[in-house]
This record gives sequence, C-alpha cells and structure tokens, in this order.
Amino acid sequence: MLRYLRAIEPSARKDWSLAEKPGKEETMEKPWYDYYEEGVPRTFDYPEVPIDHLLEESARTYPDRIVIIFLGKELTYQQLNDQVDRFATAMSAMGIKKGDRVACILPNCPQFVISYYGVIRAGAIFVQMNPLNSENEIQFQLADSGAETVIVPDVLDLPNKVKGVRSKTSVKRIINTSIKEYLPFPKNLLYPLVAKPAKFEKGDGIFLFKELLANHPPSPPTVTVDQDDVALLLYTGGTTGVSKGCMLTQRNLVSNAIQGSLWFPKAERGKEIMLSVLPFFHSFGMTTAMNLPIYLGATMFMLLRFERDKLGAFLKDIERIRPSLFPGVPAMYQAIINFPDVGKYDLSSVKFCISGAAPLPVEVCQNFEEMTGGKLVEGYGLTEASPVTHCNPLFGKRKIGSIGLPFPDTDCEIADLETGEGPLPVGETGELRIKGPQVMKGYWNNPEETKKCLKDGWLYSGDIAKMDEEGYFYIVDRKKDMIISGGFNVYPRDIDEVLFKHPKVKDAVAVGIPDPYRGETIKAFVVLKEGETSTEEEIIAFCRENLAKYKVPTMVEFREELPKTMIGKVLRKALREEEMRKQQR
Repeated sequence: MLRYLRAIEPSARKDWSLAEKPGKEETMEKPWYDYYEEGVPRTFDYPEVPIDHLLEESARTYPDRIVIIFLGKELTYQQLNDQVDRFATAMSAMGIKKGDRVACILPNCPQFVISYYGVIRAGAIFVQMNPLNSENEIQFQLADSGAETVIVPDVLDLPNKVKGVRSKTSVKRIINTSIKEYLPFPKNLLYPLVAKPAKFEKGDGIFLFKELLANHPPSPPTVTVDQDDVALLLYTGGTTGVSKGCMLTQRNLVSNAIQGSLWFPKAERGKEIMLSVLPFFHSFGMTTAMNLPIYLGATMFMLLRFERDKLGAFLKDIERIRPSLFPGVPAMYQAIINFPDVGKYDLSSVKFCISGAAPLPVEVCQNFEEMTGGKLVEGYGLTEASPVTHCNPLFGKRKIGSIGLPFPDTDCEIADLETGEGPLPVGETGELRIKGPQVMKGYWNNPEETKKCLKDGWLYSGDIAKMDEEGYFYIVDRKKDMIISGGFNVYPRDIDEVLFKHPKVKDAVAVGIPDPYRGETIKAFVVLKEGETSTEEEIIAFCRENLAKYKVPTMVEFREELPKTMIGKVLRKALREEEMRKQQR
C-alpha cells in the first residue's frame, strides 16, 4: 500500500480564518508532491468548518474582489455572501430545518452558487440534479431524496416537468428563477426573445427566487454542523448503472477543495481567474470550478455551458477575460485544438489545466500545450470521492497516459478483481480502491449498494488500474467496460489511444459487441476531422500496425459525432446497447 500524507486530526478551532491561519501550502518551500521523492511524509490540517465557511472567509478577505462574471454581469464576494445569507434566511423562514433536502435543477448561473451555499448554510442538504434529466429521472430523484423544496429555472421546460411530477413526490415548494435576473442590460431585455423561457406564476407553494432575496434580511439562523453531517446528495450511476444518491459530507467537500488547491502551488490567492465552464451540477465542476476558486478567492468566469457551435465566441471571451485556470474534459480541449481559426486568438493567459471525467488522449494533451503554452495534466476521480483522488503534478515529474499521484491524505491500492483483496504488487492489474477524507459517507437510503462499494473503509472504484514503481497510477479501463474477446481481456482505452493517433481521426471509441463465437467482438466508432475521408479497411490496417492481433477492431463505423454526457464523457454503454438492439431485429 502506498500511503500519502496521512490525515491528522482536524483543528479544533471553530474560528478558523484564511486571514489568521493561511493554508499550509502557502508556507511550504516547494510543491508538496516534491516531498514524495524524498520520502518525507506531509500532513494537512483540514479546518472543521462547513463548506459555506470558505465563501465567508473569502468574502471577509476579498470583499470587493469580483467572484462571478456571468454573461457580462458581475458580483463581488461581499455581494455574493450577502445573497447567500438572504437565501439561507428565506429557507429558514419557510420552515426548512437541518437535514431537510432541497433539490436544485439549475445550470451554471449565479443562482446555482447562491442556492448551493445558501441551502447548506441553512443546515439543509443540497440535492444536486442535472437539468437535462428526463421527467422520469426528475421524478425518481425527487422521490428518492424526499426533497420537499425544489429550485427550478425557466429553461428546458423544467417548470412544467417539475409540476408534472409534483403529485408523485414529496415536493411542497417550488422556487422558480429566470436566467435573465442575472443578466445585464440589454441582454435581460433580449432574453425572452432568444431563449423562449417557460412561464411560471406564484401561488400554490410556488415562490420567486428574486423575491425571496429581496424580502429576507442577510441574517441566517445559527446551525450547529458536524463535519460528518451530509451536506450534499449527488446522483450517479455508480459502478452498476443504478441511479444512487452519493452522500457527501461537509468534511468531504471542504477537504477536496483544499486538496485541489495544493495542486496549484503557484496560484495566487485573490488574483486568479477560473474558467468555470464545467457544469456545477457534476461533481468535477462543483469542486474544481466552484468550490476551489471560492477557496482561493479567485474570480469565476462562468458560462451556462460549453457550446461547440459557438467556439469562436468562447475563444474570444478567453482572449478578453484572460482566465488562468481551466479545468475541463478532453472533449473541450480537443474542440479547441480542432477549431479552424484557433490561431487567431490569444490563449496565452491559460496557465494550468486539469482534465478529468474521461481519459485524456496523449495527442490532445501535447497539441493543447503547444498551442497555449500552458500545462495540461490528466486527473482522476469519481462522484463517490467528491470527486478528485489523483492528478499528475503540474510541476515536477508527470507521466503522459497516467492519472498521476494520489491527492494529499489519500491512500490507494490495487485489489484483486476476483477477491477484492490487496494490495497487489507493483505493475499488476486490478481494481483501484481508495481511502481519504473526500470519500463519501455512503449511498442515500441504499445500504446494500453501500456495502458493495465501501468495504473496511475502502472505496472500490470499479476501475481497473495498475501502479508503477514510482507510485503513479494508470487507469486501464472501467471494470464494466472490459471486453472479453476469444478469452482475452481487452481494455477499450488501449484501442482508443491508438485510434486517436491516426492523423485523420477527430474522435473515437471502441466497444465490445456480443459475438456467438468470440464472446465479444470489437467495434470502433470513429469521427473524422473536417474535410477528411477514410475507409474501414484503412482504420483496421492502422490498428493492426499498433495493437496486438486480439485487440484489433473487426468493424468500424463512421459517425458525425459520438453520444456523450453533458460533461463530455462518451456513452460507451449507449453504443453497445444500440448494437445489441440491432442484433435482436
């Protein structure tokens, strides 16, 4: 077992302050991961505070610093904290108590940030939901969480979807908000014409977000919060595909934000600008694009979403706003690289990028760094760990193709795939298991699935991995995505990496398809770069030159695009299911 930066008892001080007690990373002579090679253990004293306290401290230290830039609208730390206080007061006035669940179905916007910290400041549990969920998914998550209050925007017909399932859930209150409420003039006037928002009215338990802020003072109730209290429910398919609510505690959220800050040893408090385009309702975006910049006293340049068809405007914004930190997913970096006019824009402000949620192809990493001059490294995490557990160092040794080193205070082992026991020797392949302050408390109202995932303090990730002699970890593939073809274990990521090296390929993924002879056969789905043409024979021949015979795809299908989640992860399972339906016809 490799043990990194074992956690020590958190500080007993309740009045912890950034101003009075700077983070330990500020007093280190060099980045903490340099100490690995010297064999010197490092510890970090995580403060015993709720996650909203990070906002309070940054507001106290940097009151006039801009915290949010949203489509031209700006909010300072002092203004944001005031509105969070007002929302927490409103929650209390509605009768929402400690432990009650409040659901939020918002995209990236100031209301999301206010709701997140306001609900938690009131002592309630924030239920984070994807705005792209179907009506059935919304119904399930509202019913499963027992949320009696839900915050809804005027987009994607969400007000009508929530009203449609209200009678089948415990929802008593609906808080409606419009994106235009945080748009500057004249965008707020043009918004109804461009967005065609859904209409909503007050009454019958329906409230307006802006009126709650206007009608309640910034004097929230005092709520006693323990570090192991659940602060957040975040639904995930987990390792089995069944939607489950991850219970993330105050300790989980605070520690992962601080752990993330240690990965940016050269970041300057109160001076950085974070490109916050990752969706906040996803754990990766929540931690790296919202909680982390607020902990650092940074500015969030916030976008509703990443839009490929508006990439020129996106690059122009980067040139104008000059963000320095850019957490993202491979699909975002890849889209920037492939944009025909990318050379016309100055992207030199981007210093540090951490890629997650999906494997980062080597070609994408190298091309993006050459283009921007910044550093792009691959990290790893899962919702059950708040989510980040590993990352390549931005300074010092990094290994392309590796997910890097474990985060501070995070223990990792490779366990046997059959028995679950470990650790396996260096270089052997098995299931990655993790311990650390960021590991969830369990699945909401689901003790059976919790027992499968959490064993003896270890979080079993469901990912197949290996570790080298220097402690760097490599994700071989998802346990459930592994292809067994002709008796051989085939990891799709090996094939994906080769496909990405083909000069004509823009995007690609390999999938195992049921086969009566081999058990499974391999099919590649390929998206070509603009203006390129290719054939199935050409792609297969390229794979034969670069892969063992049993790993070579037997079929190639060319597509205009691949199905992906909103955060950019390819839906390998959806492609497999599509092929299985074809076989059944």
